[in-house]
Amino acid sequence: MYFHVSERSGLKAPLIADDVYAIIMKYSAQLDSEIIYDRDFDYDYFGFKTLERSYLLKVQGKVVERPQHMLMRVAVGIHKDDIDSVIKTYHLLSQRWFTHASPTLFNAGTPRPQLSSCFLICLKEDSIEGIYDTLKECAVISKSAGGIGVSVHNIRATGSYIRGTNGTSNGIVPMLRVFNDTARYVDQGGGKRKDVHSAFAVYLEPWHADIFEFLDLRKNHGKEEHHARDLFYALWVPDLFMQRVQSNGTWSLFCPSESPGLADCWGEEFEDLYTKYEREGKAKKVVQAQNIWFEILKSQIETGTCYMLYKDTCNRKSNQQNLGTIKSSNLCTEIIEYTSPSETAVCNLASIALPHYVKEKGVPKEAQPTKLVGSMGSKNFYFDFDKLAEVTSIVTANLNKIIDVNYYPVETAKRSNMPHRPIGIGVQGLADTFILLGMSFDSPEAQQLNKDIFETIYYHALKASCELAVKEGPYETYNGSPISKGIIQPDMWGVKPSDRWDWDALRAMIANNGVRNSLLIALMPTASTSQILGNNECFEPYTSNIYSRGV
Repeated sequence: MYFHVSERSGLKAPLIADDVYAIIMKYSAQLDSEIIYDRDFDYDYFGFKTLERSYLLKVQGKVVERPQHMLMRVAVGIHKDDIDSVIKTYHLLSQRWFTHASPTLFNAGTPRPQLSSCFLICLKEDSIEGIYDTLKECAVISKSAGGIGVSVHNIRATGSYIRGTNGTSNGIVPMLRVFNDTARYVDQGGGKRKDVHSAFAVYLEPWHADIFEFLDLRKNHGKEEHHARDLFYALWVPDLFMQRVQSNGTWSLFCPSESPGLADCWGEEFEDLYTKYEREGKAKKVVQAQNIWFEILKSQIETGTCYMLYKDTCNRKSNQQNLGTIKSSNLCTEIIEYTSPSETAVCNLASIALPHYVKEKGVPKEAQPTKLVGSMGSKNFYFDFDKLAEVTSIVTANLNKIIDVNYYPVETAKRSNMPHRPIGIGVQGLADTFILLGMSFDSPEAQQLNKDIFETIYYHALKASCELAVKEGPYETYNGSPISKGIIQPDMWGVKPSDRWDWDALRAMIANNGVRNSLLIALMPTASTSQILGNNECFEPYTSNIYSRGV
């Protein structure tokens, strides 16, 4: 793979990075001795075909690595010449305790190791230059297999005055049609996923004067020039809008160029500015709030979008709130990060395979079956929280290291990721875990297990991040964050943790040392990686007892 030459150009086209090849050659005997090829047979047919189709490296369309080779490539790509960590990561991946995200599996160890899953972009500025700079950034990121969330709150509304040309704006619809065509044109991951176009999620706040046109963009009827059906749409909803809906009040629609700053504040500050503009008569249009609400529902019924996130809560509960106002989430809504024209937020992801932590009582560790099926023996099964704690700590360290070894497709992404250092640990197979333990999905026992699992993951991710901060220092923008003031997620939600773990000792440790990562938990969909490991997606229940799915 390293000596691969392109048949068409005759030029050297290695599939493996120079430094990774050198490390593999240097430690070849040790690495070879660690690979256990029999574990390839632990994949079911559907999981293997998913790997074969999209993940395993190919030369001229032929697969040239086995699943175990891929996992070792990923481990070396992340840890380089830290061979002990390479071996530890390889075995955890190979034994299916967790998996890194799809871009990491695609690209680790390759000449361009773009390992990140999610990118959040703030529109550069409301100008031709700013719009096309943003569009170019979206295309470059998509080429490298990144999913994108982009906020367009600051684009002026239809009919607004353009001082530079003495003309009027066409609003957001023509602009989004250009983004739509780019999404169709660019293959996600350079064609690693066949027939998968780029995935953009566009966020808009409901005070924007083009909100009704925005809600129609994905519908199947009406004039074609009013639609852009290959984008995903989301609303970034302030609490004030929901209050007006609930009280059947009026809602004022504004143009951001005439009423600036609404996208740059939240909470009371937003409400004060919004009502100030209302009193000053700056609204382009005043409608009943419920009219917009019913249009949202109509769009959701017809198209499945827009999906809705709540701006004030997203900002209020975020550990990045000290950086500025957060303006969007991503395509899958698992990350909520700060963006600006000069910073493109990034997140590196991994998911923990929860069913693997269900073990048989009284069976030695080395004799445990590689996979349990069904709930017939559920009374003899238990959930191994100690192993979950151990793996969570290693996953945290891995994702933190990815931040440093990652290839950033755009400079603005590096400018964001290095100082804030967010990571995203998620899960897959929660429904399978409940089934193995004989719990119905909505039972009190399942609810308690769910709490215990995520308390364990959050605690040990925090602890591992704090231990990294002892060695490397806290992340650059730590000061002023909620966690720097002793406020962690249970405090923000008014939840008292259990006594399973020593939270007081952890709080004291963080107060003395800080943490290495601004964000830690992100519950991603795991659409492909859960297929590979044979689990149900993320934290979702089964949608049906019997269903068919294509690779």
